[in-house]
Amino acid sequence: MKSFSVQATDGKARAGVLALNHGLVQTPIFMPVGTYGAVKGVTPQTLQAQIGAQIILGNTFHLWLRPGLEIIQKHQGLHRFVNWDKPMLTDSGGFQVWSLGDLRKISEEGVAFQSPVNGDKLFMAPEDSMRIQHVLNSDIAMAFDECTPYPATREQAAASMQLSMRWAARSRRAFDDLSAQPSYPPYALHPEAPMANALFGIVQGGMFEDLRTESLRALTQIGFEGYAIGGLSVGEPKDDMLRVLAHTAPQLPVDKPRYLMGVGTPEDLVDGVANGIDMFDCVMPSRNGRNGWLFTSQGDLKIRNARFKDDLLPIDPACGCPVCQPQAHGEDRPHFTRAYLHHLQRIDEMLGASLATIHNLSFYLNLMRQMRAAIQAGEFSSWRRDFAAKRASGV
Repeated sequence: MKSFSVQATDGKARAGVLALNHGLVQTPIFMPVGTYGAVKGVTPQTLQAQIGAQIILGNTFHLWLRPGLEIIQKHQGLHRFVNWDKPMLTDSGGFQVWSLGDLRKISEEGVAFQSPVNGDKLFMAPEDSMRIQHVLNSDIAMAFDECTPYPATREQAAASMQLSMRWAARSRRAFDDLSAQPSYPPYALHPEAPMANALFGIVQGGMFEDLRTESLRALTQIGFEGYAIGGLSVGEPKDDMLRVLAHTAPQLPVDKPRYLMGVGTPEDLVDGVANGIDMFDCVMPSRNGRNGWLFTSQGDLKIRNARFKDDLLPIDPACGCPVCQPQAHGEDRPHFTRAYLHHLQRIDEMLGASLATIHNLSFYLNLMRQMRAAIQAGEFSSWRRDFAAKRASGV
């Protein structure tokens, strides 16, 4: 099979299959974020067997700093280091370097910056990012780019985007050179997968539609295995995000996977799928969970609120996750009640953060499965209306 195939469409929404070296990924899909090689508070076994994660994300920048490439090389890559045998995507490190603010200086060659860990002077160029991701041996690597700040003038956005496109070309060349000299013997390769890891390009251009089109044109001329939309959910109003998404997503190559980076709420994911996006990542379900903010089919729930102190319901009665599902032996009560989750959060017990993260990630992954099924059934529009109505009904 091809590395990516669209199996069904409903309007602009797509359901497909992505073949990667460590397995098949059914799209649309959400990728839990494991910044330092771990999704906080959740074991890889729970992610796979109970939450249903098919692919997770690692952070190139942070893993480079800690534990460092030498340790990961001894494990023959990130998969063995973190005990995860399914696909992994690594970001390029560009966003993290950009977010350092006054600690970094951007030039044509790359970015000089001070380590946020110990203050060491460091430098990252596109070639360095590709080398690091090659050592990590991620199934999907991302081209090194500069995240256009918000707000930005058209001139600033254009200069930033054009620099990212030059870096994208350098990333492509470096990635291909490294791929010709694999660091490790191939292992755990899926029989239907291509024999090389993939590199995705990133569309930039800020809030300007014409710059987004120019960026995409440059990327397609270079050629990538997939295409991502970057530079959204960086502080812009939601209307601007949706405007840029609606303009850009349908223009991405139809035969390649489409990835919306760092977005976002359940409603954002639905809007993304409606515009033809296949892949998502965001820290929101795990970070919000640790802070007692839970997503449910009837809206969001702040479990620290006093009204949940003696609430015997599950987080979401419609949820089948390990936190919400009834106990065995036919007992008519949830596995963990809202009252118990409230108690754990109020005393800052780490189990509370872990259970909330498991629920939120389960909610996100189940949301993707529901959308996939609705697309395959040709019922995405009606499903979307029902989803919005239920979410607005209130917990």
